[in-house]
Amino acid sequence: MKYIKVNKLTVLLAFLGTVLIGCSDDLDQPELNNNFAGGTDFSQTDDMIFSLIGVYQSVADRGWEQPLVVATRGDDVNAAGDQQGLKNQDRYVYDNSFFGSRTLWETYYGDIIGAHTGMEQIERYMEFADDEGIALGNQYIAEAKVLRAVLLFQLSQVYGSVFIPTSSNLNDFADVTSVPSKDEVMQHISDQMDEAIPFLLDLRPNERTDLPGGVTKYTGLMIKAEANQELKNYQAVADATGEIIASGKFSLFPDYYELFKTPGKLSDENLFEFQYSDFGNGEGDRVSHLYAPYGPNSWNPEVDGSSNGWGFFEPSLKYIEFMLDRGETDRLETSVFFSQKGIDSLIATTPYTSETLPSFVSPITRDGDENTSTVRSIFSSGKHYLPTNQLIPGRTAYGSNKNNIVFRYSETLLMYAEALVQGANNSVMTADEAVNQVRARANMAPLSGVTLDQIVDEKYAELSMEWGKRFFDMVRLGRYDELSFDGRTFTEDKAFVTYHQDQIDEFPILGEIAN
Repeated sequence: MKYIKVNKLTVLLAFLGTVLIGCSDDLDQPELNNNFAGGTDFSQTDDMIFSLIGVYQSVADRGWEQPLVVATRGDDVNAAGDQQGLKNQDRYVYDNSFFGSRTLWETYYGDIIGAHTGMEQIERYMEFADDEGIALGNQYIAEAKVLRAVLLFQLSQVYGSVFIPTSSNLNDFADVTSVPSKDEVMQHISDQMDEAIPFLLDLRPNERTDLPGGVTKYTGLMIKAEANQELKNYQAVADATGEIIASGKFSLFPDYYELFKTPGKLSDENLFEFQYSDFGNGEGDRVSHLYAPYGPNSWNPEVDGSSNGWGFFEPSLKYIEFMLDRGETDRLETSVFFSQKGIDSLIATTPYTSETLPSFVSPITRDGDENTSTVRSIFSSGKHYLPTNQLIPGRTAYGSNKNNIVFRYSETLLMYAEALVQGANNSVMTADEAVNQVRARANMAPLSGVTLDQIVDEKYAELSMEWGKRFFDMVRLGRYDELSFDGRTFTEDKAFVTYHQDQIDEFPILGEIAN
């Protein structure tokens, strides 16, 4: 079997997303996925890679509301705008009719089932493959397991108890009598990564030439570490993150501001990112994500004609004041896109004045885009902002061509440090060394004898606005007071979002679970 070199991953993703993957939007359409390969000639084993590419495409093809349902809780971010269901969720008032929670469940499960379909297709190709083809098939199946795990991990973080599909056969869900707990889901993910990692490439994702940015051994290790962090199995966290660190393959992107923009795409820091592209062209095909919910609903862009956002996702005043009090510069400028109304609010509600605020606290970014929003949101997420001078000429959509980073090396370092102070052992570096690498990139002074509280604060500064990581940390650590802010009251029973009524109607067992 020939090794197929695929350099333009996103071109293939754009095409294959419509013709290869026939994922279900629901879990109530038995056998829908089992025969989507119709007349496929599985003896053409060189085509096996296309089954994998279809899985990559479906996993990256997220609707705008799904990442917000995952991320919009916690003291780093506020839900804004006119999506009342999202605003209720942000205040821990869960609405079982909110369309966002329904589509999160349905599309994630559709893509998880699609991953199983892809794996089953690859297994059929392997029946006709030579030894090289079998080895590739095992690698591709392992990659699909990791992609599936990313979605299942986020689903369980949001809902707690969720189903664990083991094949594409939807009849498996016809008579379910129990739903695995969150701990059972996380253990399943950890076990799945143990199965997958031996078959994955020993490369940094951006070192791959066949599928640049694709899953590697280190992506699998990161998912394993994340799952075990949720389980509070800190030795397993230290082992997995320690192996990533010891590889010497990863480093922090030197410019924190540009990490989340075009220069940071497929950087040496990124262990996994959802990839999108305009293919360098101002018109025609593109693979995109709708970033408008994160942007200001009015602005004066540096590049005329560039579209504004919707104002649905707003950094919290608590987070901004926390960062100012720490003397943060690069990370605060990067994370928050200020408006003048937001700055006025800072001056009115904090000890800061126009004279004592740093100069970068400005409605105009260093790239010349001005946030003029006065309604919906008065701050916008800088991590989801792409300067208009980085748009491909001819493209006007907010954030067009921007990747969405899911896991990065700075989080690896901070998870490792936390695991050590939580009692785990590893000699690849000390907790101080791990934390101080992250702080040095942010131009923050080094720490000595780092404590859990300091690491928690460092994660707050480094990872806020990224996939709800702050919220899930506070729940895991039982720091509920941090989540009770600005009129909110968080209690342990609010850790998981309520299942949508459509899911309860389809699977009554869900109605018996106390969320």
